[in-house]
Amino acid sequence: MGRLPPSDAPPRAVLPGVLAGLADLRAAGWCVGIVTNGMADNQVGKLQQTGLANAVDGYAMSGVEGIRKPETGLFEIAAQRCGTSLDGGGWMVGDNLIADIQGAQSAGLRTIWIDRGTWPGAEHRADHVVAGISEAIAILHDGNS
Repeated sequence: MGRLPPSDAPPRAVLPGVLAGLADLRAAGWCVGIVTNGMADNQVGKLQQTGLANAVDGYAMSGVEGIRKPETGLFEIAAQRCGTSLDGGGWMVGDNLIADIQGAQSAGLRTIWIDRGTWPGAEHRADHVVAGISEAIAILHDGNS
């Protein structure tokens, strides 16, 4: 059983502009999902506390599904929960070159890597590289390829 954060723990929050950016993407016709390797109780709490649960169309968590990124099955489950499939392609935004970027590419998705400086000099095949989520949302919203 997971532990709850102490009552004096600061509430979790998303970065400024993220919820509005996701709302804009959804209004423009994007299906937005979350694929995470996290433990279910921890991740569900994060999604609810931050407002992300209502800002996306669906999500898949390794702690629930029993498979982890980079396995393509987790991406497929997320797509199904969003009411779509991976057949037409799609996009993955992530900060892990193996789990997120390689996994998504194996699933037939295009990718945006959020480079947080934790993989210095790493070779990659991400379609785009950005410093933060707001840049990634802008790429998707503007339809850049």
